[in-house]
Amino acid sequence: MEEYKITRYCGPETWATAPILEINQPLRPEYANVPIQAWAQVCYDDEALYVHLWAKEEHIRAELTGLLDEICEDSCLEFFFSPIAGDLRYFNIECNPNGKLFLGMGRDVYSLVRFIPEFPSIHPEPKRTEDGWELHYSIPYTFIRTFFPTFCPAPGDTMRANCYKCGDKTEIPHCLAWNPVPILPMASFHNPEAFGLMHFE
Repeated sequence: MEEYKITRYCGPETWATAPILEINQPLRPEYANVPIQAWAQVCYDDEALYVHLWAKEEHIRAELTGLLDEICEDSCLEFFFSPIAGDLRYFNIECNPNGKLFLGMGRDVYSLVRFIPEFPSIHPEPKRTEDGWELHYSIPYTFIRTFFPTFCPAPGDTMRANCYKCGDKTEIPHCLAWNPVPILPMASFHNPEAFGLMHFE
């Protein structure tokens, strides 16, 4: 199981020193050698979680702009997390290079409830880079506490999470994860038992 240290956020300069995790575990064998790489960083303060995701990707697909489009069909970077230890409910946040958002919460893909993107205060900021794209966003605790009222991360606390890079309809289809996802009985990002551990510094 992968582990990661969530450092305190002190402004944009924090990204220069925050630990970097690599999203490099293929969901299926045919994705093992795709020419795509992705990484993530997560930080926190007393008000929010801060997420930075980026990818090295030559053939970027960014066609979806609708309110309820299936974002994973485009080039997509995703952050899934279970805020409370012992509670397997999780949020999934999926973003494309247009900054369009798929936000849901549930126990698995079958119980997932999708939110209208305008509801929460999560506003992805995407940007093209020389060899791919990246995005930043924050997740306010006020939103998280709507469903997990006791969430108040402190040094020494741990939450479960995973980060993904996918693109179902890109020129080179791919599905990569930070923490390995079991192939059997059915490979799925929506598997909180397969999340890694993130420790608050």
